[in-house]
Amino acid sequence: MNCSTGTLAPYVPSIAKPWDKKRVQHLYRRLGFGINADDLTAILSQSPTDIVDDLITEAAQLPLPEAPFWANYTVSDYSSNEDYFTQSIAWTVQWVKDMLQYGFREKLALFWHNHFVTELDTYRCPSWQYQYHKLLQQYALGNFKDFVYEMGKTPAMLVYLNGVQNTRFEPNENYARELYELFTLGRDNGYTQQDIEETAKALTGWNNLQEICAPINFTRALFDNSSKTIFGRTGNWGYDEVHDILFEERGTAIAKYICTKLYKYFVSPTVDEAIVDELAITFKNNDFEISPVLLQLFKSEHFFDDTLIGVKVRSPLEYLLTIVKEWDIQILSDETYQRIIFLATQLGQRLFNPVDVAGWQGNRTWINSNSLSTRWDYANLLAYNTFLEEPNTLVQLAKSLTTVQSDPDEITKVITDFVLPNGFPNTTAYDRATTIFKSEVPENYYEDGSWNLDWESAPAQVALLLNHLLKQPEFQLM
Repeated sequence: MNCSTGTLAPYVPSIAKPWDKKRVQHLYRRLGFGINADDLTAILSQSPTDIVDDLITEAAQLPLPEAPFWANYTVSDYSSNEDYFTQSIAWTVQWVKDMLQYGFREKLALFWHNHFVTELDTYRCPSWQYQYHKLLQQYALGNFKDFVYEMGKTPAMLVYLNGVQNTRFEPNENYARELYELFTLGRDNGYTQQDIEETAKALTGWNNLQEICAPINFTRALFDNSSKTIFGRTGNWGYDEVHDILFEERGTAIAKYICTKLYKYFVSPTVDEAIVDELAITFKNNDFEISPVLLQLFKSEHFFDDTLIGVKVRSPLEYLLTIVKEWDIQILSDETYQRIIFLATQLGQRLFNPVDVAGWQGNRTWINSNSLSTRWDYANLLAYNTFLEEPNTLVQLAKSLTTVQSDPDEITKVITDFVLPNGFPNTTAYDRATTIFKSEVPENYYEDGSWNLDWESAPAQVALLLNHLLKQPEFQLM
């Protein structure tokens, strides 16, 4: 149930709704993968409106990653299957690095990756993987109509949804169906089976594949040159006209569908229909530019409403990368990134390979009796490895959150409130956490004030507290 009361009017901090650490973390967890304690303190001195402007402007202006040397490789450039695997893993590692460094654009790219789904296991080519991923980044904040137009021609999509097999001699309806059902309109929303069949004919001709992993070009000889009727409009339509007709005839439905998906991903799995309707108007009035919608949403009092903080289950990547980002864990090798990718895969989120064309369903589907205990284990593995390799990182986390160095109650509270989206609901839970944090250090050292965060036992104590917090139901949320 969505209990929020805020509108899309700009959020203005007040006594009732202050611009505090909780809301800063809410913003950065939703628009990225969290924020470390030092940066959080700096952000508090700036206005939320300015911060959102800066985040979106920075993401929109961010240059694309440098193309890998194999960006245009074809099958003849490979000597073995191992080369395919090595390059694919290398680019996946690069994306995870970008997620931690750039946050918002890569969070958006991850959203669109789960919207315009392809599966690397189907098309295999690292060069096609790179070209597909480049589109996700390039259009993440761009024009949605252009995004759809370009995505349908990328080799990864043409192979995955059989566009390369769609000819005038044997039309294949796979991409045409998903263009409407998954990418623009939603299931059974304003299109018919005849629209799908006629659209498939209009999309024929993208079949000129000279070599595996090479570009796929249009060949007129395989294009259906007959008259087609799509959404009640008849003509010898082709690829360009399909997209024009779709957005002209079904623009309102497209705007509502996409804004609903954006809302579910960035705000709440339970949709506020009135808010989405307003966002859809903004989307359509701005000719399907994505940025104006997100600016309106993320600046709003609705987005910062207390009832919307901590209501979404983190995906495996959000779960793992937020730990790395917020605890300021320094990753020094690609092997560690590969380990994170492997752990996310084990938890059901394999980058470049969503479960099917409908993508990961997200939220509560990430959690079951098996995955929950595995999430605990993997998060604790990150904490334990940090304790072994860089124990001062854990102590520095505590020191960054408070100037109080010798009060275990205060230290426990600030770490808890930093790690859990809404802290604990009662003092009993805080007291239990404090007892765990105190560990086996004799009580008299706390009572006389001689214990502090510089003690040799402090890293292990923080690690014990974090392990306790990682197993709380609230830690699964953001």
